Amino acid sequence: MNRIEPRSGVAFELPKGAQLTVCDPEGSQVSDLLAYNAQDVREVISNGRTFDYEETIRLGRGHRLWSNRSNPMLTITSDTVKRHDFLLTPCSEDTFRHFYPDKPLHRGCFGNLAEALEPYGIGPDDIPTAFNLFMNVPVDGDSGVLTVKPPLSEPGDTIVMRAEMDLIIGLTACSAYDSNGGSFRPIDYEVSASG
Repeated sequence: MNRIEPRSGVAFELPKGAQLTVCDPEGSQVSDLLAYNAQDVREVISNGRTFDYEETIRLGRGHRLWSNRSNPMLTITSDTVKRHDFLLTPCSEDTFRHFYPDKPLHRGCFGNLAEALEPYGIGPDDIPTAFNLFMNVPVDGDSGVLTVKPPLSEPGDTIVMRAEMDLIIGLTACSAYDSNGGSFRPIDYEVSASG
């Protein structure tokens, strides 16, 4: 396994058919995931297309993550947590100014993803809503109000996804206080041949 240190991010290539395993090694940590078509980075993961075609906001094993061009990018093949978020954008300096004005300013997942993806020709304006692995965002059924709660993930929990096209992946160990129950931990990941 490769390790993403707390409050940092990485980017890497994920070939079609390969598996990406993301592990929460210590529990209660969120990881923001982005996916781009490696042949044309203007094709990018889309929460709207995914909700439309999968007909749910509760994504887990058997569901696919779709692109803005209506192509499947990733298929979830295993999921021990079964609670992720695809509604909220990556945390940023603006997030910290808005929600944590009494805390030190941090560039957040947005800044970490922008830096990691820059070598692939992907700029800040190309960063969409991330698939927030292990993030716990209950939605009130009547009011529609969102609440960010600590993740339900326990040490060693994983999600496994199969690439449906050649991809560039951005992945973080989230930096926001509420997302992680007020603490910051690492995220582990591994790329392997499809099993």
